[in-house]
Amino acid sequence: MQIHHMRNATFVIQTKDKYILIDPMLSDKAQLPPFSYLKHKIMKNPTVELSSNSIDILSKVTHCLITHSQTFGIKALQHTDHLDSAAEVFLKNNNIPVFSISKDRSYLKKLGLNVEVCVNFWERTPYLGGFITAVPATHGHGWIHKLMANGAGYFIELEDEPSIFISGDTVLTQDVKNAIENFQPALTVVAAGNASIDVGNDLLMSLDEVIEFIKLSPTKVMANHMEALNHCPISRVELKQRLEQEHLSQKVFIPEDGESFEFGF
Repeated sequence: MQIHHMRNATFVIQTKDKYILIDPMLSDKAQLPPFSYLKHKIMKNPTVELSSNSIDILSKVTHCLITHSQTFGIKALQHTDHLDSAAEVFLKNNNIPVFSISKDRSYLKKLGLNVEVCVNFWERTPYLGGFITAVPATHGHGWIHKLMANGAGYFIELEDEPSIFISGDTVLTQDVKNAIENFQPALTVVAAGNASIDVGNDLLMSLDEVIEFIKLSPTKVMANHMEALNHCPISRVELKQRLEQEHLSQKVFIPEDGESFEFGF
């Protein structure tokens, strides 16, 4: 298995015959509005360009997996850091099969996407010759998560490949802990940017929660969702410093945009 990190939460899982695109945000730099105007520096999103090798990687994509996309079915509230208009065009033009949680099916179909399989929480569902299990994701501490697009994390088991658990946009809940403990994934992926908007509490795990997530993970961890959006304050440097303090540096991979790495058994 190869992992190609593109930007933010967008990456590609490469197996021997598949390229699975995760949470595509494909807009050019500064094409989307700021996600925060008060708590964080006002900057249009994404705050960085896509990696220079993105066109080549995208040309090989065979499937797409979306952790979450919509709030109340309202287009203006679409979570564009996981599915933006540029990604919609790419998926439609290339007729890429899209996989998502069941509650997003009708919304994604209205966008004209080729929604092939939708999954329900905790049901081990056939997926690309293997299996996928959706894990509830709680997108925020306190009341704010009720206004967000609570989506899913995914535990993916593909034939002859190491298993992977993608947390999705979530705080550290008992569901997430149970998934790690019960599934024992070979690789976990954590959204580590500690996002927040101008109302409510944090939308993603705090740095302390990220550290706990890493300690719970049985083997290796990839940290993403950093340094691409104006409402995500945690930097790679800050996370690396904390990992050094906790003696966890060897356990965690923090890819730069455009960086790839191989992951095996």
